[in-house]
Amino acid sequence: MKETVVFESIEGGPIVLPISYNHIVQSMIYGNLDCELGDFLHNKGFKKEKRTYKMFTFSRLIGDFMLNKENGQIIFDKEVKLTISSPYNEFNNSIGYKLLSAEKIQLGNNQVIVKELKVEHENVNSEEIKITTLSPIVVYSTLFSADGKKFTYYFSPYEKEFSQIINRNIKNKYTAFYESDPPEEDIEIEPISRAKLSIVKYKDYVIKGYSGRFKIKGPVPLLELGISSGLGNKNSQGFGCVEVISD
Repeated sequence: MKETVVFESIEGGPIVLPISYNHIVQSMIYGNLDCELGDFLHNKGFKKEKRTYKMFTFSRLIGDFMLNKENGQIIFDKEVKLTISSPYNEFNNSIGYKLLSAEKIQLGNNQVIVKELKVEHENVNSEEIKITTLSPIVVYSTLFSADGKKFTYYFSPYEKEFSQIINRNIKNKYTAFYESDPPEEDIEIEPISRAKLSIVKYKDYVIKGYSGRFKIKGPVPLLELGISSGLGNKNSQGFGCVEVISD
């Protein structure tokens, strides 16, 4: 399910955030969940062997803005739109209720209120769909250099590993979330427009992801889970949020 929220500045002025704001939005989301639920997702999550999945993702902030690169700020004009997506009904109910009932919400150094909240259930009716990214899709693996040192390699949509890792990721999430084996058939994904590289700083880390339009095919239950929980890695940090498109 997707919840699209429009935030408005309480004082009617601009909403000022650092250019790299993912951790601020993530903190706002955790801060507006029921305490036990927030603690469970933040500290435990859904597990598949050694891997943990939070089962939510969110989009970039959308709105009229200007950049102040000298101060490292993005300045939105009065309001911003955010999409939060998850297959976990308890999460959806909690975040929706808390945001709507809050007198004020802290977004970085800004106090905002919810101007509008729209809920959408995305139904997947085909084993092949087209999607567009609302935040970059991140696909990576930890590799070893010739001297034995670890490094993170980010795959592009034009490398076969991109689709393979997304497929494995969705199947792991399925097992973790539903506590059952996933469908045997694989997920395949490929770009249908030029994939644009996005380099995002999350706290002290630099993360690389890709935005654009993609064709994705596979079993409907896996497609639905990928669309709602996010594609690829680092979903709860604001990556891999996508929506279904008709063309």
